[in-house]
Amino acid sequence: MDFTPTPEQEMVRKQVREFAEREIGPVAARFDASGEFPKDTVAKMAGLGLLGMLVPSDLEGGGLDAATYAIAIEEVARVDGSHGLIMAAHNSLCTGNLLIAGSKEQRRRYVPDLATGRRIGAWALTEPASGSDAASMTTEARKDGNDWVLEGTKNFCTNAPVAGTFVIMAVTDRPKGNRGISAFIVERGNPGLRIGKVEDKLGMRGSATSQVILENCRVPKDNLLGELNHGFTNALKTLDGGRISIAALGVGIAQGGYDQALAYAKARKQFGRPIGEFQAVQFMLADMALRTDAARMLTYRAAWLKDHGHPYKKEASMAKLYASEAATWVTTKAVQVHGGYGYIKDYPVERMFRDAKLCEIGEGTSEIQRLVIARELLGTQI
Repeated sequence: MDFTPTPEQEMVRKQVREFAEREIGPVAARFDASGEFPKDTVAKMAGLGLLGMLVPSDLEGGGLDAATYAIAIEEVARVDGSHGLIMAAHNSLCTGNLLIAGSKEQRRRYVPDLATGRRIGAWALTEPASGSDAASMTTEARKDGNDWVLEGTKNFCTNAPVAGTFVIMAVTDRPKGNRGISAFIVERGNPGLRIGKVEDKLGMRGSATSQVILENCRVPKDNLLGELNHGFTNALKTLDGGRISIAALGVGIAQGGYDQALAYAKARKQFGRPIGEFQAVQFMLADMALRTDAARMLTYRAAWLKDHGHPYKKEASMAKLYASEAATWVTTKAVQVHGGYGYIKDYPVERMFRDAKLCEIGEGTSEIQRLVIARELLGTQI
C-alpha cells in the first residue's frame, strides 16, 4: 500500500495549487464577507475539470480516481474552504449519487452537464427536524398516474440556490422506515420546487446553502433514481465517498492554517526575535504539522481502498472524523500563533478558523462517524 502520489497526481496538485492561489486566493475574503456565490471562479474551476473529476470520460468527465480528487480538493481548500465545499458537494453528493444509482439513460441525460459545470448539482437529505435521524424525514413522494408528487422541506442544502439539478430524498413507504426512502431527480424550474431561506452561516460563507421547498412538485416516473425504496441505501454509499471529500476538505483547511501560522512565526518578532524561535510556538507548529499529516494519510488510505475496490466505509469515516477535528484544532492554534491579529479579518486564519467547524458537522457529525466506526468494528447494522 503506497500512498506516494504519482507524477500525474503531483502534476494535478501543482496545477490546482497554482490555480487556487491565482484565482481563488484574491477573492476569498470578499465572498466570505458578502456571502455571495463565487460564480466566476466556479466557472473557471469547471474549465479546469474540477467539477467532473470522478465522472467517466464518455460522460464528459475526467475519469480520475478518488486519490487524485482528494488531492485537488485539498489544494482548493488550502486557499478557501468555501470553494472546496462547493466542489465536494457537487462532485461527491449530487453527481456521485447519479453515478451510483442512475440508469444508463439518467447518466447520459444529467451527468455531462454536471461534469462540465453547465449545471451545478445539489443533494437534499436533511430536513428542519431530521438530520442524523433520516428515517424521521417528513418529505413524501406519492405516485399519481405516471408521475411522482413530492411534498416537503429540505434544509442545509449546499449549492441549492444556484443548482440546476437536484437529487432529493423522500419517503415512499413510511412503515418501512429508512428502508422506505427513495431518491428523485428534480431540475431547476420544475413547477413546485422553490428555494426557501438562504442561510447566513458562521463559515463557508461563499458556499450557498438554503432550504429546498417542494409543494405539489410533480416529476415523471423516470425521475426515480435507483430502485424504489432504495434511496437511503444508495445515500449511505454516496456518503461513504463523500466523507473522503470532506476529509480532504479538512486536510486542506488544516494545511492552509498551518502554512499561514508558519509564515507568520518566521516574520513576527517579539522580544527582538522571530516568535518561531520560542519553544511555545515551536510546539504548536510541530503539533499542527503532525495532525495535518496524520489526517492526510488517513484520507489517502480511504481513497486508496476505494480506488482498489476494497471496502472503505470504516476508513472513510475515520478519515472524515480525524481530518475534520484536526482542521478545527489546527486553525484554532493558527489563530493563537497570530495572537490578536488572528482574531481580525485582515488575516486568512480568522476565516479558516470559522470554515473548519463545518467539517465536523456536514455529511455526518463527528458523533455519527464514531457510531459508524464502532458498528463496523463490531459488525452491527447501522
